[in-house]
Amino acid sequence: MSRRGLARVSSTPGKTELLNVFRMPGWYLIDLPGYGYARAAKTNRAGFRSLVESYVRSRSGVAGIVWLLDIRHPPSKEDVEFQNMLIQSERPVLATLTKSDKFPSGQRARAILERAAELGLDPEELQVTSAETGLGIADLARAILAVVTP
Repeated sequence: MSRRGLARVSSTPGKTELLNVFRMPGWYLIDLPGYGYARAAKTNRAGFRSLVESYVRSRSGVAGIVWLLDIRHPPSKEDVEFQNMLIQSERPVLATLTKSDKFPSGQRARAILERAAELGLDPEELQVTSAETGLGIADLARAILAVVTP
């Protein structure tokens, strides 16, 4: 959205528990809580996961999903399970690697190849972004708009 502070977020990673809804001209962007890494009780994490899965599976108006993954870490067991659920949902998915600013460009390229192999994707299927530097943000916005606008 290019506006810091627009969405309510926690200062502690993995503590976001709200759905953030952004009304755009002709469509909505829904920011769901993370389902995997969270410094929350196991029952709360299970609740987040249930919420996200229910939303993805049951909302007929979902045009596509932007799946955010931290470039620094291999996919977790939860990521793999979520990927399988996304495949079963038959919805368009844009796998997006975040925090790419944490690596110099050579290491970033290697991390992209590693994450792609681990996810069974072609590196070209991954969108690489950094909220800090703005890398890939405009490309991500264009990809989202391509799905939601006729």
